[in-house]
Amino acid sequence: MTNIKFHQDHAWIRREGGIGIIGISHYAQEQMGKIIYVELPEPGTEVIAGEPLGALESSKVTSDLMAPVSGEVVESNQALEEEPTLVNDSPYERGWITRVRLKDPDEIDGLLEEAAYLAQVSNK
Repeated sequence: MTNIKFHQDHAWIRREGGIGIIGISHYAQEQMGKIIYVELPEPGTEVIAGEPLGALESSKVTSDLMAPVSGEVVESNQALEEEPTLVNDSPYERGWITRVRLKDPDEIDGLLEEAAYLAQVSNK
């Protein structure tokens, strides 16, 4: 996947200018099973890298979504309120969770490339 970086706690981010689009990895949604609820952050919320910015619930587990970077939420994917399974069906496209105005765009550089992330999860 082009331009996507991964946080060790299974969030992904794709940068578009000064905005980062955030979701959960294919691996994470696969491990969780069918997503039945997504707790979305409100616009204006400040998020801190490595801290929870929302949560996902499946029939198996509830899990925090960790912010891969710091910034301010500018939009959340309202479609997930009606159709949370978009996270399962399209985790990198229609199943995105939130858009964040990046506090420090260089923070993305410290995240994992896809190959490194996949190597990390395959060792679990």
